[in-house]
Amino acid sequence: MNSTTANSMTSEPLLSVNSLRVYFNTPEGIARAVDGVSFTVAAGETVGLVGESGCGKSVTALSLLRLVPPPGRIESGSSIRFNGKDLALLPTEELRQLRGNRLAMIFQEPMTALNPVLTVGDQVAEVVRVHTKASRSEAWARAVKMLAQVGIPDPSERAKQYPHELSGGMRQRVMIAMALILEPQLVIADEPTTALDVTIQAQILELLRDMRDRTGLALLLITHDLGVVAEMASRVIVMYAGEVVEEAPVHALFENPSHPYTEGLLAAIPRLGEEAARLKTIRGTVPPPTAWPSGCRFHDRCPYAFDRCANEAPMLLQVASGHRARCHLIEEPERRVRGVEATASVLS
Repeated sequence: MNSTTANSMTSEPLLSVNSLRVYFNTPEGIARAVDGVSFTVAAGETVGLVGESGCGKSVTALSLLRLVPPPGRIESGSSIRFNGKDLALLPTEELRQLRGNRLAMIFQEPMTALNPVLTVGDQVAEVVRVHTKASRSEAWARAVKMLAQVGIPDPSERAKQYPHELSGGMRQRVMIAMALILEPQLVIADEPTTALDVTIQAQILELLRDMRDRTGLALLLITHDLGVVAEMASRVIVMYAGEVVEEAPVHALFENPSHPYTEGLLAAIPRLGEEAARLKTIRGTVPPPTAWPSGCRFHDRCPYAFDRCANEAPMLLQVASGHRARCHLIEEPERRVRGVEATASVLS
């Protein structure tokens, strides 16, 4: 953890999300994609938000900027406080001034986020022109400089190219340039290394780490890759079925996962050597958000489930300092089966 992060932990959180609910009207009924999520991000902190596809990670990210597409809606009672302002209630014009300026997002797929008919230089420069009084030439110069800072070679020429003329790694760097050019306080990175090869992934993560350390920005890193979380984050939030099921400092989570879902995610990480004989998986799939199970939403996939799990929804309970989990096993640890046979039953 860098010094900025350590110092920030004593102050009021930069971002505080409380009871966030994001629902969608569908032909199958109301989809409760995000259902009562609460968490904080301190200034200068890197927080990892992890879980399988369909758990609500990306919808959570979009809701922080109020970019949830129709027919989705942020339910009343949800609170998203950034720098003391509730983004859920902020007037649209004031929210526009925050987006891209103090609060920025790196989207999952650059080809859909970038405008195909504008050069990448124009798109980066537009961020500067929207939020500052810079002239067109000044904004262009800043855009070229920023493209150089994110590692794009020959930035003056690359700035004149269109998104389809760049590689996937280059397009992702353009997205990062757009997000960081005004040195925001918080950057939300939604799967920033998806579909990139391993070498480019490492370069993108190194770039984000360098920019974080240089500017002191906070980073909310949304991913399904626990390796990325281990490398980048100081704290981890695990989501399942629209809820936070575990939250802990990164070392505590990897050394002592308290929720069976987290345990399954860690066990499913590919390994070398003798342990690589069989790739482990969590049995079953994430249920649809129109039909979350009663009780614990993970109980039908959990090897430790007992009667209480199917009938009573667990609360987020304290495991240790800074470590919480949504599981009845915290109160009834004797129910957790141990040994080789139990481990085999956790995973299909």
